[in-house]
Amino acid sequence: MKNFFHLSLLAALSAALPLSCAKSTQDGNPFPPDGGNDVLYHDEIVLGDRLENPYALENVKSAYTALYPTKSRDDITTTDYYVRFLPADDDELAVLRNMGLTLVDHPVDYEILREGDYYHDPGVDEQKITWQYAVVPVGFSFPSGIRYEILEECYISSSTESKASSVDWAAVEAESFRLTGNADLLVPETKGGGQQPSGYVTITDPSANGGQPVGVAGVQVTCNVFVKFSSTYTDEKGFYRIPKSFSADPRYRLVFKNEKGFTIGVNSILFPASVSTLGKHSPSGLDISVDASSDRKLFSRCVVNNAARDFYLRCGEDDLNISEPPSNLCFWLFDNLDASSAVMLHHGTVLGEGYEVIYFQILSWVVKIFGPDITLGTQNCSNYKEITDLVNHEMAHACHFSRVGTSYWNEYIFYIAKCALQGQDTYGDGSLDGAGRCAIGEMWAYYLQSKMHKDRYGGSNPSFGSRYWFHPQILSSVEDRGIKTSEIFEAIASGVTSSTELRDLLVETFPSKKNSINQIFNRYE
Repeated sequence: MKNFFHLSLLAALSAALPLSCAKSTQDGNPFPPDGGNDVLYHDEIVLGDRLENPYALENVKSAYTALYPTKSRDDITTTDYYVRFLPADDDELAVLRNMGLTLVDHPVDYEILREGDYYHDPGVDEQKITWQYAVVPVGFSFPSGIRYEILEECYISSSTESKASSVDWAAVEAESFRLTGNADLLVPETKGGGQQPSGYVTITDPSANGGQPVGVAGVQVTCNVFVKFSSTYTDEKGFYRIPKSFSADPRYRLVFKNEKGFTIGVNSILFPASVSTLGKHSPSGLDISVDASSDRKLFSRCVVNNAARDFYLRCGEDDLNISEPPSNLCFWLFDNLDASSAVMLHHGTVLGEGYEVIYFQILSWVVKIFGPDITLGTQNCSNYKEITDLVNHEMAHACHFSRVGTSYWNEYIFYIAKCALQGQDTYGDGSLDGAGRCAIGEMWAYYLQSKMHKDRYGGSNPSFGSRYWFHPQILSSVEDRGIKTSEIFEAIASGVTSSTELRDLLVETFPSKKNSINQIFNRYE
């Protein structure tokens, strides 16, 4: 695990979050530093005054009566509840996420004085999950045991209702905005009819695809105006079309929970999927073009999103033919660190008695709530290529974890921790008990990192990690002798705990290649 356990450093720097705001410096990239909605802030959202909700049931009834004074409004009943939940832990938060709810960590009926990536209610302990706000349909079945409050009954008309009814619901909505003092939020060109936001989220890797932009695929785009929410996922080309229409400028957010199931955290470490809040923009849509000169956090998140998604796709039978990493991987991404790991804590590994305190220090409570699987320190990564190499290395570990299981991984973690405690470097010198698992894991990860780099960028096969005592170039040489990646993967099973055992298994499996396999291992060992 590359720079696997510099986690005391991770703890110290992570505790300093929230990080300072960042913004890009070139026109044409999200977002130039000209103020207002065009600046991406990554610290805490600053709220202003509470606003009157134009979608509140009683406000809609008043607007309806103002436009149709002779008509009964008895048919105008609650369609949705504006609610907030207070999950006690990650399990309860996961229950809410798995119900398909769009959750935000701040109230949506307040003026936002300054955008940000997160908010923590001052009435909630900083070491607890903050209130999660959502809009649920009137027939929603609230999960048992999770604290919630219904803040307001709402009426949000659907597009089908608007088309089928003799009532001009767009006009009613506009009137409700006027009566609640929000008329200035309406966009004149929509004429009350509303527009469906659509656009592209793209990113450029100058070293691949001829330098042409590609889609940021499978990422969630969310829009809202007050309690009116709608979201969708980008397709392979990065295209999205929001299902609902808006007559006011919606607030756009990219939520880095990929449709493949993995999440990229963290904002202030307390929410499992990072959010890039893009501010208010036209209801017609927003195109987002990202490159290395864009906002640093947005760029890093988009690269990790695409690299991780590509890795999953390459695991299939028609390509690498290896086990996928667990689908619900939890990434922690830090632009101010150079240490990375694949600790797989979210999937049940443990550090052992005393090690959690040593390596996570004051963040031990965060680990218990949101145990990461992969941490990525991108401080020394200056471009798309370098971040992709980092992701591929840690994802290779994650698919190895799928192959060998939790017990094997616990021993692996224990060895790395022991090296640090005894003053050795990340992987030690191979002399301590348990070094064999490290050798297998790192040979595989550096080998696959090198292979995927060549497949994407061409040129000669790089030799990532070749200076280490476990010599990952052994596996590249084995592949050169005609043994497939999938066959190497089959050989790194849970019962194989040293490079000698790996050599013997390969010889047993491919007896016709015995001499060349032995020659390769002997050359380096």
